[in-house]
Amino acid sequence: MKDLSKIKIAVSGKSGCGNSTVSRLLADKLGLKLINYTFHNMAEEAGIPFAEFCRKAESDPSYDYALDEKQIRLASEGGVVLGSRLAVWLLKDADLKVYLYAPAAVRASRVHNREGGCAKERAAETEARDERDSNRYRRLYNIDNNDYAFCDLIIDTSDKNPEQIVAEIIEAVYKAD
Repeated sequence: MKDLSKIKIAVSGKSGCGNSTVSRLLADKLGLKLINYTFHNMAEEAGIPFAEFCRKAESDPSYDYALDEKQIRLASEGGVVLGSRLAVWLLKDADLKVYLYAPAAVRASRVHNREGGCAKERAAETEARDERDSNRYRRLYNIDNNDYAFCDLIIDTSDKNPEQIVAEIIEAVYKAD
């Protein structure tokens, strides 16, 4: 059995790819600490509605820097799964970098199923969020979040459930040395 006490697994993907769910299940299955600290957490802690928090973050880079620094600090000891939009880029010493992919229409449908509302509006919101996020990551870190070919494992989540995705990642963990 492989010793996972110091392993660092980074999992990234755009909204609706299953990043949070997969990261949580993966950490549970491997007995690792989950780090999935997000703008949702920060907004809740600040008592600010999520949409308002995101608008503030778009014009003030300190929100992103604080979030990303906290995640990296929490992941530094190992024995973790770091699930975040930028985990595969920012956790430089990750033992396994996993990128979850799904086409925009699939992701928008998942966001709609999760959050409700009008499907057409959710699709437009998801597309707009993708564009805002990409612009912000490029501006703040010079990261192109559409360029993830360097990752150790890229999984199209379109037709897979979270358990199937986690099984693929676990297989990769035990194959890696």
